[in-house]
Amino acid sequence: MVMACRVIDKRRHMGLQQLSSFAETGRTFLGPVKSSKFIIDEDCHESVIISSTVRLLESLDLTSAVGQLLSEAVQAQNNTYRTGASTLLFLVGAWSSAAEECVHLGVPISLIVSVMSEGLNSCIEEVVSLQVPVHNVFDHIDNTKTFSGLETFGVSLYPFLQIPSGSDLIQKEHDLRDVASQSLDMYSLSGRTLKSPQLFRSQAKVEADENTSQTLQTLKSSLLADTHCRKSILTHSRHFSRTDNNQWISKPDGFLEQLSAATPKTYRCNDLVELEVGLSHGDHSSMKLVDEAVRLQYQNAGMQQGGCTRPFLFDISRIFTCCLPGLPETFSCVCPGYVTVVSISSTTLIKEWQDQPVRVILIEGDLTENYRHLGFNKSTNIKTVSESMKAQQGSSEELWTDHVLQVLSKFNVNLVLAQGNVSERLTEKCTHSKRLLIGSVNGNVMQAFAEASGAVQVAYITQVSEDCVGSGVCVTIWRSIPFDSVDWINKMAILLKTEGISLVTVVLTSPVAAHMQTKEDRFWTCAYRLYHALKEQKVFLGGGAVEFLCLSHLQILAEQSLNKGNQGCSGWLHNTSSWLASSVALYRPTVLKCLADGWHRYLSALLCNTASCSSEFEASTFIQHHLRNAADSGSPSSYVLNEYSKLNSGILNSGISGKLEQIPRVYDIVTPKTEAWRHALDLVLLVLQTDCEIITGLGHTQINSQESESFLFL
Repeated sequence: MVMACRVIDKRRHMGLQQLSSFAETGRTFLGPVKSSKFIIDEDCHESVIISSTVRLLESLDLTSAVGQLLSEAVQAQNNTYRTGASTLLFLVGAWSSAAEECVHLGVPISLIVSVMSEGLNSCIEEVVSLQVPVHNVFDHIDNTKTFSGLETFGVSLYPFLQIPSGSDLIQKEHDLRDVASQSLDMYSLSGRTLKSPQLFRSQAKVEADENTSQTLQTLKSSLLADTHCRKSILTHSRHFSRTDNNQWISKPDGFLEQLSAATPKTYRCNDLVELEVGLSHGDHSSMKLVDEAVRLQYQNAGMQQGGCTRPFLFDISRIFTCCLPGLPETFSCVCPGYVTVVSISSTTLIKEWQDQPVRVILIEGDLTENYRHLGFNKSTNIKTVSESMKAQQGSSEELWTDHVLQVLSKFNVNLVLAQGNVSERLTEKCTHSKRLLIGSVNGNVMQAFAEASGAVQVAYITQVSEDCVGSGVCVTIWRSIPFDSVDWINKMAILLKTEGISLVTVVLTSPVAAHMQTKEDRFWTCAYRLYHALKEQKVFLGGGAVEFLCLSHLQILAEQSLNKGNQGCSGWLHNTSSWLASSVALYRPTVLKCLADGWHRYLSALLCNTASCSSEFEASTFIQHHLRNAADSGSPSSYVLNEYSKLNSGILNSGISGKLEQIPRVYDIVTPKTEAWRHALDLVLLVLQTDCEIITGLGHTQINSQESESFLFL
């Protein structure tokens, strides 16, 4: 399907232009407020709703070399971190345009590569100051304080500005919420995450509530007008060190603390719910399921450890999803054990097994007659004498099926789990003999059942012995399902569990089958955000703070390069010729400015996507206002941290809801975000250098006007 079209100028770098074109298709996926896309299969005419960069690129025809490189970069990011793909895609487009602009201005390719790389590395060093340590979130876990308790204080994207709303407005918004809608909230560098109720309402509702709108606009204006910011020292910065009475110091435990006449403000996160809400980025329904899964896993770990004081570790490999399209949203839940779908013909059998433990066999491959373990698959045109004799006696598959049934009967096995495919003929015969076969079981599920039931995984049914058989597995019907859906005419969901099982299954349901993939992707995005935050024990202050600091930092570096000339280049390129050194002094500010423009486009897109700004011009004006304030403060890092502490220190608290202490901050994960930046720039620089190597050097006058342009179809 043709999704977009863009004119490609053959006289310029086509690879960079193609990257920009591909990246533009995923612009609406940036940030927590995503505009979904319909993808239609031209062959079967089936459609699916997507709001994920990965799913988008899977649906596009990326046959070009640049398209393949982009797809591989996104897949690598997704396979490793399961998040950050949208950031990667957008920055690929933004920095492709930046690199192309540098080429157009005559900057040597080697300098573009070196200065951009060093500029990004400098940004990554700079944003360390915005890291918040995550410690001991499970030490004092409160079962009464769940994610649902703070769901009214959602988070979504509004960088730099926080508009508070009263409890009455929050209640109005809560009444209007739809189960399928995502939360849209306001958050900023000030660190306060309060809902903006008018974003949830229809346009008519917004226009009708003039008093509320005027109040919010007045507060917005007052926040913009307050440009005062305490100056502070950035003790770890290489670029500036200004002495002042207010200082940010790094404590031994890693917390950031401000030293001033006011009460010291410590940034840390030691509460699970606060961390989850901060990482949900407005997707409350998905993060609520993640919270339930984590708590259930925490309870199971406590039961298994008994009196052991070993710290709890969130094991995401033991969490699974079971997608059941065609069912209402209210059926979504979290269950201990393993939920899967089987044929409805097994209903009678499973009802007989209610609350009765059964014996189980685990097959780590296919349970079919012709399956051979990897390395033992024989040629199809070779037959042995024994096989020829069996062919005379009857069907080879029939004989194999009878043998499997004999083994199951000998060891009194009623349940078989196979990691691969299962023979349909064997499944039918097992059902008649009151046995259940389940195929395509995840390897981690197999391992969990092996640990809990005492079973030993085998490759072939002939390897089964008494020591390989597990026991104590209970099989029950998951829940009664309304059979008015076409998707559930011949299927049913069952639950398998045993004592001490460490599995947790998140059941995802949706009445719209096309929305099922998006729902699953959203859940795993939230789950992996929390997983990485707990694993690294640190997060970034979110709400656009990190990207804003990168933008401000690069602009300061560019200005310093202009003012200092050659003196500002001493640490960038070593062992270079005098000509190259002078070129760095000349072109470095230009390259840094172009790199900074990528961050500016990133923040502008976030503001526009969330309807925080009606146009890119308005978004740019808004960003420039904060950039001026950050530059005037002398330390962008301190400016960001001060903005986060403004409302919490009592400024502008009059007339605001008295529950500010319950309002969590917005958080971003550290490594996946910074790695997405690196991968994006690496891809751009690779394409840039490749373009330069394959350009033949034809002059512009040698290219016919008819051949100077072409079309790139997406």
